[in-house]
Amino acid sequence: MTGFKNFILRGNLVELAVAFIMAAAFAAVVTATVGMIMDLIGKAGGTPDFSNYSPGGISVGAFLTALISFIVIAAVVYFFIVMPYTKAQERYFPKEEPGTPDDIVLLEEIRDLLAQRNAGGTPPTT
Repeated sequence: MTGFKNFILRGNLVELAVAFIMAAAFAAVVTATVGMIMDLIGKAGGTPDFSNYSPGGISVGAFLTALISFIVIAAVVYFFIVMPYTKAQERYFPKEEPGTPDDIVLLEEIRDLLAQRNAGGTPPTT
């Protein structure tokens, strides 16, 4: 079971699954959240949908609507998916402290033993 747990919780599998889940399961939630925030913005600005907004004959309304929707979607994804996933990963798989790899430590010990041996007057054997 440990190997299976490591397979599921490490690597890109979870990240890929999150992408599909986000697209499928949270689409309705994100759409409703964006609609709610757009309504709030509309109450402040007088129109909930900027699609028909065109100052000076330039159609910037669709762009503004898409830009605000993108920012809201990014915030929802970050705070409801990315942050909890990162906290769970740190809790269950803490990063190892940076240090010297075991093979380098072994080579350093061999080097130190050879230096002690040579300093003691005994020639190294080949």
